[in-house]
Order: sequence, then C-alpha cells, then structure tokens
Amino acid sequence: MSNFEEYLRQGEAAPGKRAQAWQAAIGLQDVDGLKTSEYLEETARRHIEGDITIGEAKALIDTYYRSKDARGDVEARTEEADKVAARITEILSEETFSFAPGELSRIHRKLFTGIFKGAGEYRGYNISKKEWVLDGASVLYNPFGFRCSTGLTR
Repeated sequence: MSNFEEYLRQGEAAPGKRAQAWQAAIGLQDVDGLKTSEYLEETARRHIEGDITIGEAKALIDTYYRSKDARGDVEARTEEADKVAARITEILSEETFSFAPGELSRIHRKLFTGIFKGAGEYRGYNISKKEWVLDGASVLYNPFGFRCSTGLTR
C-alpha cells in the first residue's frame, strides 16, 4: 500500500460526458460559423460509444484530412472545425483545469497548432473581432501586454 493512493489516474470519461463534450465542441464551432463534417460526427459517435479513445479519434480525423486532396467536396474551413472540435472535446474531457495564463496559452496552442500561426504565443498587438452572434459586439481583449481577458465591447 502506497501513500499516493489518493492520486487517481484519469481515464476516459463515461459515454454521457463524452457526448456532452462533443456536443459543446461542435456547438462552439457552429457559433463561430463553422460546420463540422459527417466524418467528424461518425468519428465522435465511435468515441462516445467507447469503440475508440479521444486520441484515436483525433488521429483518424488528421488522417482523413491528409488524404482529403482526393475529395473536392470538403469545404475549406471544415477541416478547421473538425480538428478544433476534436481538440475541444479532449480538453473538456480532462478532469483538471487551471484558469491561469500559462494554462490558457497551453489550451490555445492545443486547439490551434497547425491551424493558426503563433498558436499559444502571446500576441504583440491589439485585436478585436466583431461577432455576429454578439450582434456586432466583440469580445473584449486586453491590451497585448496582458495575459487574461473577459467581457464584451461594442
């Protein structure tokens, strides 16, 4: 018997939690005007049912898009939506989270590596982005020297 029994190894979440994570991840893509593919939904279903792990789901999605040149029917931003949705699902499935600057940078890097240049890096300029879902408002981003932001602005 060890003194570390209170530390339990995290495993895959239960099917209900996996379904909630996928639903939230796909919904977040939809809010940003991005649509996921039928392939992502099939892969998510396999993960929810426990046939594959989230790591295997992400690998399948990556492989799907490496061979996408043969398919002309895939919209340009669908790949972004699928990959980010899978990455969001993975993050939402984690039992631990710290709302700290380093953690936010790690999450940004995890979500957008290979999609946006500079993923996970702190920006050196100010930004804003008008969001249709916010009726033309923008998320309030702190000036570029700061590491955390919240709120809305018009």
